[in-house]
Amino acid sequence: MDAEARVRAGREWLKGPEPWSRRMLAGDLALAGLLALLGLGVDELSNSSGLKTVLGAVAVVALVLLRRRLPAVTLVAGAAASALLPAVFLVTIVLGWSAGRRIVGVGRALGAFVLAFLASVGLTLVDQWAQMRPFLVIVFATLLFLAATVMPGLASRYWHQRRTLLSALQERNDRLVRERTMVAGQARLRERQRIAQDMHDSLGHQLALISVHTGALEVDPALTDRQREAVGVLRQASVAAMHELREVVGILRDGVEAPAPADEAQPAARGVAGIAGIVEAARAAGTDVRLGTAGRPRPLVAACDHAAYRIVQEALTNAYKHAPGSSIAVELRYEDDSLVVEIANGPAVERGSGEVVSGGQGLTGLRERARLVGGMVHAGATEDGGFRVAGVLPYGTEPAGAADDAAGDFADDFGQRSQALSLAREGAARTAPPMDWAALDRELSVPVRTRAGGVATGCGIAVAAVVLLVIVLGAGMVLLVSTANQAMISKAQYDDVHVGESEQSVRRRLPDGDSVLTMGVDRKGPPPPAGSDCLALLAVDSSELTKDTVFRFCFLDGKLVEKQAYEVEQ
Repeated sequence: MDAEARVRAGREWLKGPEPWSRRMLAGDLALAGLLALLGLGVDELSNSSGLKTVLGAVAVVALVLLRRRLPAVTLVAGAAASALLPAVFLVTIVLGWSAGRRIVGVGRALGAFVLAFLASVGLTLVDQWAQMRPFLVIVFATLLFLAATVMPGLASRYWHQRRTLLSALQERNDRLVRERTMVAGQARLRERQRIAQDMHDSLGHQLALISVHTGALEVDPALTDRQREAVGVLRQASVAAMHELREVVGILRDGVEAPAPADEAQPAARGVAGIAGIVEAARAAGTDVRLGTAGRPRPLVAACDHAAYRIVQEALTNAYKHAPGSSIAVELRYEDDSLVVEIANGPAVERGSGEVVSGGQGLTGLRERARLVGGMVHAGATEDGGFRVAGVLPYGTEPAGAADDAAGDFADDFGQRSQALSLAREGAARTAPPMDWAALDRELSVPVRTRAGGVATGCGIAVAAVVLLVIVLGAGMVLLVSTANQAMISKAQYDDVHVGESEQSVRRRLPDGDSVLTMGVDRKGPPPPAGSDCLALLAVDSSELTKDTVFRFCFLDGKLVEKQAYEVEQ
């Protein structure tokens, strides 16, 4: 158990603060294997020994696995190892990318990259001091470090910071959207409470007066039985209207239906079963209304049942207002898959007493109510001058969300509010309108493309680094070509100079050797005479590609005391 615990603890330490899944571990091992394989090719090109090849492969695997836990240490170690082990050079690209993203703080990141640069250039100078020119070592080591380590680090750091910033902005935007939605919901709730209070104070008072006066009028001995029956209908209608008003006020104010007092009559059922009641009430008021039923009665879901009741109620109300005195036919037909509710009236036989008061939204509300339950409503004039309203309502399951949508219909006018009561009661347990956070996020959130944008920016920085590297290399090549004639002579020019000639005469016939090509080559040959000043030049017609032929002229006391020809490794 101790061994397993240590292995587990070592793995936790190795992966660092980031979650390291099996997929990520497999990816890191695959990356390490690929870089190690490429490193073998680099070792083969550089003629490295077997020991360097093994050390390079081990270093590549270790650096890739430790880069998450120790980004700064692996960066410096990788830069130093790349100067001595050619196979480690390719992994510095990955280490630069990882360090740019994971090192916290600009100062720490700058310090890590500076140390890595000094380690890379310094160890390269130590390793190549005897074979290459120090100036060229510094120039090319700097260029390689900038292109292979610094630029990936900058691209990674920019991409990571941009992604972090956009993520923070997205989170802040989501929080603001939620807060704004909550504030809007509270404002709607306060407005509903205000509307409920106004309805209770105004309409409640007026309906109470109507109920009281009709109740008193109903017992007036001067009325005939016909008149007393009509007044009774008015009183019952006012009582039912007060019940509905109480329910609307309760839903608007608290989101729950207000209970009716025990001593008051309950409102009539608002479904197919209640259609007979409103037809009887219309007959009692003196309207010729016929009710017919066809087919085998079948139960409906609550929303469809209520919609059928409201269609009949609204159609009867329209017939009272627009065609007073006409006969009305109400028919319920139970089809195989739906209930057909049809109300038709003939042309008006009585002249109205005045302008008809209408909100103009009744039929529109019926169509919307039927649509919400999967049905439809048609209304139009008939050939004989009458009017017909027909609704088709399915027997099927009530669609989700229909109650919430229908409960909002009463916002248009008071008649629509009363029609939505039954559906609104199905959401009685809620105190505020439901808030669909997912829909709000999709509709209002600001879309961000952190990954694509970050990768594009990183690629842009990498391209800029490559362009800069090409420019620097081009300038270096131009410099080398322009100074090459100051660093090279032919074999004939070398043979034309003899020991013992004056320094002034020899230097007048030879180039001055002021070129980066000749820097350090005078120290790579045989030891010069003590106290002498030597001029080293390269041979124009060197026969080998990997070696340079150097012509060295040493002067002492104004004369040429020695000339040497030797070869050096490039």
